Amino acid sequence: MYKKSLFLKTIILSCALTLAACDSTIETSQKSENIETEEAMIARAMGIHERVITLDTHDDINVSNFTDDLNYTMDTNTQVNLPKMIEGGLDVAFFIVYTGQKELNNEGYAAAYENAMAKFNAIHWLTEEKAPDQIGLALNSDDVRRISGEGKKVAMIGIENAYPVGEDLDNIKKFADLGALYMSLSHNGHSQFADSNTGELLDENGDQVDPWLYNGLSDLGREAIPLMNKHGIMIDLSHPSKESNLQAIALSKAPVIASHSSARSLSQAVSRNLEDEVLLAIKANNGVVQTTAFASYLDRNKFSAHREVLNNLHSEISKTMGFELLSRRERFNMSEEDRAAYNEKFDELEKLAAPRLESEVYSIAPPVDVRDFVNHIDYLVSFMGINHVGISSDFDGGGGIHGWNSAAETYNITIELVRRGYNEEQISALWSGNLLRVLDDVQRVSRKLLTSN
Repeated sequence: MYKKSLFLKTIILSCALTLAACDSTIETSQKSENIETEEAMIARAMGIHERVITLDTHDDINVSNFTDDLNYTMDTNTQVNLPKMIEGGLDVAFFIVYTGQKELNNEGYAAAYENAMAKFNAIHWLTEEKAPDQIGLALNSDDVRRISGEGKKVAMIGIENAYPVGEDLDNIKKFADLGALYMSLSHNGHSQFADSNTGELLDENGDQVDPWLYNGLSDLGREAIPLMNKHGIMIDLSHPSKESNLQAIALSKAPVIASHSSARSLSQAVSRNLEDEVLLAIKANNGVVQTTAFASYLDRNKFSAHREVLNNLHSEISKTMGFELLSRRERFNMSEEDRAAYNEKFDELEKLAAPRLESEVYSIAPPVDVRDFVNHIDYLVSFMGINHVGISSDFDGGGGIHGWNSAAETYNITIELVRRGYNEEQISALWSGNLLRVLDDVQRVSRKLLTSN
């Protein structure tokens, strides 16, 4: 029996998408018998959504949501949890062992390692102790299909920032043994392994905010690449610099991924988006770019205009609450406990703002939405080919757009893909087939390297 909930059948008409309903350009009365109605198109898309395996390569976690009292079996105050995955038909979530970049010293490495282990332990606790009947941990593509076929959701593990490895490269094998299937060599800030995309950022005088340390990979980074190949960890290009990424691709004996990135050509001002040169190198490497639903990466100008109007509304409401709004960078620098408390208060604010959004925000400055997201998919598919493009959200790490702001709205991506003319085979490749093919290739290289030693 296929794994997706029958809930999908009940929302076919109701999910005619606020997004799509208000944007439909052909009135039903004008459609000929040969043109598919909006309702029929949505019904067809939902059927496809039920049949394909939907996989999101980037969902951040907070260990405070992995306790007996508060965990993902409940509809937690997060963009991803099991009820939301069921509601939106999201089958597979890569839960992320994320560590922010701190000082490059033994004290920093020790704290980063402790943070990483807490997140590894949380994911194993959920899948092995708390809810093994609802979600299983996949270590390869066969696991994904088996667990999904059993009617359960699937967890996979990615590492965002290799900083917790420290300078002990034996930790690469240890993390692989714990289930890590991909790892980025840096995050926002240069690590001991690689320069970050943040080296591109300039201050008001045109000077680098975060000057390059290595002009690409460090010597330690060059040692790490073969070990990641050996132990079956996909190399993630989403945060390192352009030079770091090109050097990593050149060194890797296996395909690479970008776990949550979009196209620089469509949003030039975003250092986290990938340049065409890098996209072509990933294609030549037989890798995949997981397009990400991060509003400011998709359309910086549209996002900024919308955010300005929205911030004015939030500021007005926050004053009545006695709640101080913080920037994204300020929130990232908080402890996990403080960030959770802040997010809880911010959710209260959003509930108060919700009734006013349409008239006071959306009508003035529309939000970045599912159409903007699929514009990036279209570009990447046309530039790289359908076999090198995938899908990610960056939920609970800043991601989310109008129409796909939690796992509960995942089906809207499939609907938009069908609306653009993608067929079921192509949609299956975008949602999971391409990523799982890369994983298979990486693990095949790993087995060969392990047996040759």
